[in-house]
Amino acid sequence: LVLSFFDQFLSPSYLGIPLFAVAVTLPWILYPNPSERWMNNRVVTLQAWSIKNFTSQLLLPLNPGGHKWAALFASLMIFLLTINLLGLLPYTFTPTTQLSLNLGFAVPLWLATVIIGMRDRPTHALGHFLPEGTPTALIPVLIIIESISLIIRPLALAVRLTANLTAGHLLIQLIATAVFVLMPLMPAVAILTAAVLLLLTILEVAVAMIQAYVFVLLLSLYLQENI
Repeated sequence: LVLSFFDQFLSPSYLGIPLFAVAVTLPWILYPNPSERWMNNRVVTLQAWSIKNFTSQLLLPLNPGGHKWAALFASLMIFLLTINLLGLLPYTFTPTTQLSLNLGFAVPLWLATVIIGMRDRPTHALGHFLPEGTPTALIPVLIIIESISLIIRPLALAVRLTANLTAGHLLIQLIATAVFVLMPLMPAVAILTAAVLLLLTILEVAVAMIQAYVFVLLLSLYLQENI
């Protein structure tokens, strides 16, 4: 029974062929492309308006040098948001519950922000390791602590996204199983449990959206420190 709860996180395969790549590629097909006409339909207009507002809010604290990341951040946000929401549908697979995929997003982007800081503002970037006015005795300790905090950032990004989505999926699975078990035994309790399940599903929709935003927001804050 315990293993069956975690089966939903296994990478799906068909005829021995892993479908992980299909699950990652599919979200791009769901969004319409804007046409070359002056006026688009409501869906395309709403999509463009949402992306524009999100990008403007995300890049507000960044220097003009960081605005070249706008397309990357917007694409990553849409990608994570779509995958997280699609994973809440029945009989679907959520790639962002895999730590390997989330690390694949977090590590290169975090490393890019660090390299940009070391290339463009080396003095400012290295200054984060040792605040001004630090006592001499604390210098080695502070450098070690700041180095660990810098290196652990991509791991924290990936684990936060993985843990939140995994916990939500497990809770939904457990409560849904309880509803089916309790229905013939205690119908009243089963209905109450189903109401809790509905509320939890609404909460998970919000979590899926918030976690995608938090992932991109933290990356933009890391970029802000290095430009």
